[in-house]
Amino acid sequence: MAKKLYVGNLPYTVDDEALHNHFAQFGAVDSAKVIMDRETGRSKGFGFVEMTDDSAADAAIEKGNGADMNGRAINVSEARPQAPREGGPRRGGFGGGRGDRNGSGGRRDYGNR
Repeated sequence: MAKKLYVGNLPYTVDDEALHNHFAQFGAVDSAKVIMDRETGRSKGFGFVEMTDDSAADAAIEKGNGADMNGRAINVSEARPQAPREGGPRRGGFGGGRGDRNGSGGRRDYGNR
């Protein structure tokens, strides 16, 4: 099973390919993904690298943590499982689910017109 690494403090110019190439110096890289902001399309400054060989992944953590990448000292550690999000599934929308606010049972009383 592949070991997943968290890579933080990435320069915003780094893309998936550059991340892959940087970690290839430690061993075979299965995947490398820079996390992007959905709205702006820009890097969030962190990513994940998967390596099959545990010893290569350990070397990447040991030698890569604090190493310079395009002028920034990156943080490398074993990725932790994502924490479950609170509040259940997102429903979206604008103010839905308020129920009946005026006591009219959903009917509008416009009086005599």
